Amino acid sequence: MTEDSYPGKEVWFLTGSQGLYGEETLRQVAEQSQRVAAALEAAAGVPVRVSWQPVLTSGDAIRQVMGRANESPACIGVIAWMHTFSPAKMWISGLDTLRKPLLHLHTQADAALPWATIDMDFMNLNQAAHGDREFGFALTRLRVARTTVAGHVSDPAVAARIGSWTRAAAGVAEARSLRLARFGDNMRDVAVTEGDKVEAELRVGVSVNTWGVNDLVRIVDGVKDTAVDALIEEYLETYELDADVRPGGARHDSVRYQARVEAALRQFLEEGGFRAFTTNFEDLGGLRQLPGLAVQRLMAAGYGFGGEGDWKTAALTRVLKVVGGDRPGGTSFMEDYTYHLAPGTPKVLGAHMLEVCPTIAGERPRIEVHPLSIGGREDPARLVFTAASGPGVVVGWADLGDRFRWVANDIDVVPPDEPLPHLPVARAVWEPRPDFSTATEGWLTAGGPHHTVLSTAVEADEVHIVAEHLGIELVHIDAGTTRRGLAKELRWSAAYHRLAQGL
Repeated sequence: MTEDSYPGKEVWFLTGSQGLYGEETLRQVAEQSQRVAAALEAAAGVPVRVSWQPVLTSGDAIRQVMGRANESPACIGVIAWMHTFSPAKMWISGLDTLRKPLLHLHTQADAALPWATIDMDFMNLNQAAHGDREFGFALTRLRVARTTVAGHVSDPAVAARIGSWTRAAAGVAEARSLRLARFGDNMRDVAVTEGDKVEAELRVGVSVNTWGVNDLVRIVDGVKDTAVDALIEEYLETYELDADVRPGGARHDSVRYQARVEAALRQFLEEGGFRAFTTNFEDLGGLRQLPGLAVQRLMAAGYGFGGEGDWKTAALTRVLKVVGGDRPGGTSFMEDYTYHLAPGTPKVLGAHMLEVCPTIAGERPRIEVHPLSIGGREDPARLVFTAASGPGVVVGWADLGDRFRWVANDIDVVPPDEPLPHLPVARAVWEPRPDFSTATEGWLTAGGPHHTVLSTAVEADEVHIVAEHLGIELVHIDAGTTRRGLAKELRWSAAYHRLAQGL
């Protein structure tokens, strides 16, 4: 197990067998399954505790353990392994009850067969190749969403895939308990950032509600100078600051105001149990500045955020931050802003007015103060930096009316072709896969939004797992995507999701 990115969280390890084999065999099953669970917990790529549960040999026991898993706030998912032959009919009611993510582990106790000593006792004990096929049929027959991993747990690639699933399961758990605060409403006349908040709570679990921005302003006005001073000291240690924004500088008051907003926002979010939020430059109430540095700092602390009232992107940012955990790289609110289409490889320049998370920064961010032509308030302080290079993924969330759709695109974050000395915001430059035109045309055809989440800490497979367990359609544009293939996928996917909803 790696350093605990998910304190108090665990996955339950369930082992299937039956009473036919006798007590001696079941004791061996228990010993071997405990050994497999312990190997998983010790694996470097598995970031949560693996909690072994007693061997399951009856439908009642299975139903009870699934019910306990559902009710346990610590349990984020279950791993099931059919060590011997576990008749699948006894799993039906338990599987029908399960509401947590499921991983079907197709493994066996030992990697190598003892060829010279194999007898029928050995064959009766080591039947995962047999039992897991029975279990797999039941999962398919019941249409249970799951991830299937085959191989021995001593294989680092197997452990890594299981670890990746646990991260996705943590993201699912986060979505199902997420509370999100909106300060103001959606940006006027914008379509794609709207969405059905009732359906979001029903299907995903995220609770989205709105507070007047002046509820926040009252807290801002009450923040003590000592709290602001403490944040200023932290800024001085963490970021680059020119003389004009340092204490005593001509623009330092703008930095102090963002610190005051940061302290107030943190207080509001903590007191309300919120882990994501939105702001809107069209609804600033008594705020003197649009929150910029304050938002960036809170995103770096793990909060989800969406600009202009975009609650779907705020929720998605928080979920993917949980999935990424303590991995290198970062996760940020993002927007495709403009393109470089000169000869050579086309590129996307992503940015936003102020709010890009410094977890993706490639250098020490600078605190700067510049005018903001939108919002009509004081010049806000913000962090300015360029994103670090490396592979990543951008994901957007759209409400199509009859279903939610996530659109994902594998990307490579790259350095800008030239310095950007006059661009006073944080930014990322990337090359979409498989190429600019295929990816961009595919995104537009899929109805992907302009607000996204960019992550260099999350793997695309993990986005698939989260979407699958939340019942969200996922369109994934990657290195193998073609225009014709994507057009077919969109038609098939639309037909599937409409049929799956029933009447």
